[in-house]
Amino acid sequence: MIPNSELFKLSVDISAGLHFFKVIEPGTGAIVAQCPNADDALVDIVVNQAEKVQPSWAAMSPLERSKVLLRAATLIRANLETIASWETRTNGKPIVEARVDIESSADTFAFYGGILPAEFKGDFYDLPTDGQGNRFAYTRREPFGVVGCIGAWNYPFQTCCWKVAPALAAGNAVVYKPSPFAPGSPVLLGELLKAAGLPDGVFNVVQGEAETGQLICLHEKIARVSFTGSVSTGRKIQQTCALRGIKPVTLELGGKSAFIVFEDANLQDAVASAILANFCNQGEVCTNATRVFVQQSVLNSFQTKLLTELGSKMRVGNPLEDSTNVGATINEQHLEKVIQLVEHSKKQGFYFEPAVLTNLDDDMEIVKEEIFGAVMLILPFQTEEEAVSRANATQFGLASGLCTTSLARAHRVAAQLKVGTVFVNTYNDAEVHIPFGGFKNSGHGRENCVECLHEYSQVKAVYMHIGEGLQHNLG
Repeated sequence: MIPNSELFKLSVDISAGLHFFKVIEPGTGAIVAQCPNADDALVDIVVNQAEKVQPSWAAMSPLERSKVLLRAATLIRANLETIASWETRTNGKPIVEARVDIESSADTFAFYGGILPAEFKGDFYDLPTDGQGNRFAYTRREPFGVVGCIGAWNYPFQTCCWKVAPALAAGNAVVYKPSPFAPGSPVLLGELLKAAGLPDGVFNVVQGEAETGQLICLHEKIARVSFTGSVSTGRKIQQTCALRGIKPVTLELGGKSAFIVFEDANLQDAVASAILANFCNQGEVCTNATRVFVQQSVLNSFQTKLLTELGSKMRVGNPLEDSTNVGATINEQHLEKVIQLVEHSKKQGFYFEPAVLTNLDDDMEIVKEEIFGAVMLILPFQTEEEAVSRANATQFGLASGLCTTSLARAHRVAAQLKVGTVFVNTYNDAEVHIPFGGFKNSGHGRENCVECLHEYSQVKAVYMHIGEGLQHNLG
């Protein structure tokens, strides 16, 4: 792997005069790097370079491109500890979770490398001949060209791979901007892709803050954009992408998910699911179900089991230690935001360590807005109809879950929840071959799955007439 001192080196030597921003290690507060904030000149150079080399990458057969992706998957696994360490140092998540993220990222490249030769294809259609020769039509899939991807800080390497693997598989070149809070691991991916045989310039990482993301969205040679982040930024991304032409946008945005515990649930499973729904990655997960609705008849039993489990097994500490369950929040500003939400709600509720709140009202700010921190809200309910109605009463629609032993109820409630993903007797599962994305203000488009490969390509229809004697019907 490349040494730390080289991690943030520009691919083109025009860093002089650029503004640099600091990268802070959440676990210690130390500065681990300084990154150049790419300006319009740098973005233009990178995009032009990507445009120049993209046709040769697209001209390779799907089978040849798949070999590069499969080699990348192997290299990611071989360098798992190095990548996971950087992920933890710049994000603050526990190292044990970072290892899982990197392993699943390797699965992403393996998946798209595996399906590419069979799935990147068109269809053939016979057409009526009317005695005038052979007529038929076919479709072909073609890449967009250069696509821009803007990643998130909560899963820096994984969200990068979710976007980059299908985009490259479809024959696109990629200009990728990581979050300025956790910009390191996508650079490591670039080194591994180069070692896997990806031609220079096909995958490019530009560092920068919000202004750099805006430049990517505005660039006339970037034909498509994919973004993961907040709803407010997602709105700006979509608006910006429509200022100079119309370019398609995939948006994976925030959530305020619900987890419903019914009275027939296995309470041990319900507690485990609720913990998975709230405390992974310091609670910095877009699908997190901070609103835990518990049927009144089992409320006391659920709370007792939950607090016992949290008190005996949850350890907050150094994210680089294997025994840590909850690591460091991404930065001081985000920590203050979470603290303020909790402190405000404590005026009306009861606060339990670690960050479990009861006696809440659905109209409270902390119940309505995304927290993005390790905070669980317990809300009692009486009936199934009430629980579903309250779960759906939000601008978000990324995910929700429920715990029940009734198969009929599981299917019935899953069908009524207005979200992109439903978890039953579990939470926060993620598999690369299953679609991921939201309803309502949680975005549109899908990550992962075969559909995502198709989203990074365009379909062209071709009509063919073979033979002579074509007649027109114009008189």
